[in-house]
Amino acid sequence: MTDPWDGPGSQVTQSRDAQVPGQRTGGPDGDRPRGGRAAGRAASRSRDAGRSRRRARRARRGGRALKIAVVCLAVLVMGTAGAGWWFYQHLNGNINSVSLDGKGGTEKADAFGRTPINILVMGSDGRTSKADCKLGGGCSQTGVQTGSNADVQMVVHISADRSNATVMSIPRDTITDIPACKDSGSGRSTAGYRGQINSALQYGPACQVAAVHQLTGVPIDHFVKLDFSGVVKMSDAVGGVSVCVSDDVYDTYSHLKLSKGTHTLTGEAALQFVRSRHGFGDGSDLGRTVSQHIFLSSMIRKFKSAGTLTDPTAVYGLADAATKALTVDDGLGSVTKLIGLAADLNKVPTKRMTFATMQTAPDPNDSNRVVVGTGAKTLFAAIADDQSLTTGSGKKSVAAAATAGATASAVPASEVAVTVENGTGITGRASSIATALTGQGFSSGTTTANAPSPATTTTLTYGPSRKGEAKTAAKALDLPAAHLKQGTGDGLTLVIGSDWPSGTSYPGGTAAPADTKAAVANAHAQTADQAKTCAEVSPYRTVSLHGVAMTPAQAYAAARGKPDSDE
Repeated sequence: MTDPWDGPGSQVTQSRDAQVPGQRTGGPDGDRPRGGRAAGRAASRSRDAGRSRRRARRARRGGRALKIAVVCLAVLVMGTAGAGWWFYQHLNGNINSVSLDGKGGTEKADAFGRTPINILVMGSDGRTSKADCKLGGGCSQTGVQTGSNADVQMVVHISADRSNATVMSIPRDTITDIPACKDSGSGRSTAGYRGQINSALQYGPACQVAAVHQLTGVPIDHFVKLDFSGVVKMSDAVGGVSVCVSDDVYDTYSHLKLSKGTHTLTGEAALQFVRSRHGFGDGSDLGRTVSQHIFLSSMIRKFKSAGTLTDPTAVYGLADAATKALTVDDGLGSVTKLIGLAADLNKVPTKRMTFATMQTAPDPNDSNRVVVGTGAKTLFAAIADDQSLTTGSGKKSVAAAATAGATASAVPASEVAVTVENGTGITGRASSIATALTGQGFSSGTTTANAPSPATTTTLTYGPSRKGEAKTAAKALDLPAAHLKQGTGDGLTLVIGSDWPSGTSYPGGTAAPADTKAAVANAHAQTADQAKTCAEVSPYRTVSLHGVAMTPAQAYAAARGKPDSDE
């Protein structure tokens, strides 16, 4: 019989032992057949199983790779966090802070509860380290010295709303009364004396702050102090500061030597520029303050430029240099606080940052020294009262020129004594107001008494030539100008009326603002956005070379063999 499964002519003899296609032998686990549809399905299942095994092996390898990646990422994150924490701790460890001991007064919040910031920036002339001896000179006989003077003093005011700022320089040669104070670090103390304002730093930074507060009446919340090496570090950290000089200049004292035009100064060259007092203006400290304003304006523009603050390396360098270079008060004694201050300053546009120099007059007892001049007290009052010296466009503000009492010069609170009389019938009113005045720095000669008779209206009566003192008291108490009147007696008498039953600020009152036009008159005012301003080289014979008096430009020409400071 022919079987159709076989080829033609093939014969198969079937028996009981013959295998039937598809039938398993050797029991239930016998071998699968090697042909037919079942064999195809079996082969397919075998291929699927192989692919599954390969996928499993790849998955296991992928799992191991993922675990390795996760571990590496964790190590990276932990390392970065650790580096960040180390960096934070490192910067905090750099900072040297000193207590102000409450000697700078307290700022008053505005109507919205915002508080201005006032900082005294000091540049020390101390040769208290080998580095400063090398930079400043003068240690050949004495070696490293103790004590220092504040040859640079700038009151930096940032407004309560952070819309504007004022930087006022106080010439180091200003003669004033230095208050009694003691340096908590060295233990040095003074009972007070009359002398140069920069000398107060010998009794510690808090004493310098107290002296400036007493002179100006401006509350000082913070201070920042730099030494010679600090200026060098900060200048290098920003990659140099661009300045312009109006002529060739060689100051043989600070060793600044530059050709006419624009230069980028780093290191010692930057220090020579900010120290030069014989190279610019009239060759005195007054000319130096103006060139310092040009330098700082340029540095601020550099700080605010995108290239500086978005470069991690530059930011690290800045932070490390700043924290190493500065001594600050406890209120700024951490990285987060310094960052907060920088952020506040960064909010102010450069066109609304006004630089000014306190107006001065010759000291009648010493022609080489100066005293507070006409307009200075108005400048003090504008800063203390949180008034902007520019408009929103950055132009000089001339507001308040017609305000009642605005033409009278303000007098520092420390020079003002007030007799406070209680006309309310409420026990303790005079004492409360007198305490508030002395707390704001008014003279300890402030006294209290009962008014001769009950008063319904509060009045501040001042004697002839005492209008400036009355204005200072009125500002401190928010007493409107309408409540001031001139009398025939001497001094100031404040009668508290029933219209002021409580509190230490007159209810609803606003004191007359200062005349901001007068505040900047003869103060060499300029704004930080004025990038093309050049430091005016002195036309006078303010320097000496080989024993011959010369102008700085003549000295430059005579010293051709000496390299320029920026070479």
